[in-house]
Amino acid sequence: MSTTLFIGLGHMGAPMAIRHARVHPTAVFDVSGEAVAEVVRSAGAVAVDALDNLPADVGVVILMLPTSRHVESILLGAEGLLTTLARGSIVIDMGSSEPDSTRALAAEAARRGIDYVDAPVSGGVPKAVSGELAIMVGGTTAAVERAMPHLDVLGASILHVGPAGAGDAAKALNNLVSASNIAVASEALSIAERFGIDPGTMTAVLNEATGRSQATELKFPRYILTGSFDSGFAYDLMLKDMSIAMGIADGLETPVVDTVFETLRGSRGRLGDAPDHTEIGRLYGLGTTPHDPTEKETSK
Repeated sequence: MSTTLFIGLGHMGAPMAIRHARVHPTAVFDVSGEAVAEVVRSAGAVAVDALDNLPADVGVVILMLPTSRHVESILLGAEGLLTTLARGSIVIDMGSSEPDSTRALAAEAARRGIDYVDAPVSGGVPKAVSGELAIMVGGTTAAVERAMPHLDVLGASILHVGPAGAGDAAKALNNLVSASNIAVASEALSIAERFGIDPGTMTAVLNEATGRSQATELKFPRYILTGSFDSGFAYDLMLKDMSIAMGIADGLETPVVDTVFETLRGSRGRLGDAPDHTEIGRLYGLGTTPHDPTEKETSK
């Protein structure tokens, strides 16, 4: 059995690497030595201190990195992993990358006899910890089948959505809808509050009626109305995914999401350094009087 090299141990990557290492032989690398040490301690993974000094039997690479630029810097160049990995290896990119970059990387990998799969995830830190992520997978059927033993330990819903880059496109579109749901519900709650309906009560109405969404069921009760704004997914990464989605929509008439994207991008400066994506609600004054959610407000 070959060793998997897991690169990227941030909010999402660390719990994913821990789950993976409990099932598969796993080496881990990150610029944070503390993050590496925690995964090693929690799951018995092997620490890698430099990418030019890998275990000899690495045949699988999982990437959980912030952007395509990070992925490209790891894989390309004279000392990039696509040069050093053996033929027959597989790369599984689980971050939110740009579809065009992913297609180019998959083609380059194929020229070197390496399979390439894009498998971005949705579900946030809680689902990363529990292994119940939704995973949208792009790649050839054969490559996806090879990736499945590694994806199975991380996700509860794994959908092969198309060729290379399709997983990244699907993830970006999902986050476009997710952010739009938060923005629309925030506006509705601010209108309700002005009318005299408590935001928590209005959230309960939405969750009992047809306006409910994952945002109203989970994000509003847990992160927005409580004022914690600590879901673990950054506002800037949300904007990055929305930008990817708007890029692949170029030329189509999309007035609703155009408006949401421009509103959230234009409001970024109001939120200070490193805001959480749930701080969309804060733009509408929500969470300023925190309270604990009631059973009616949330079904989660």
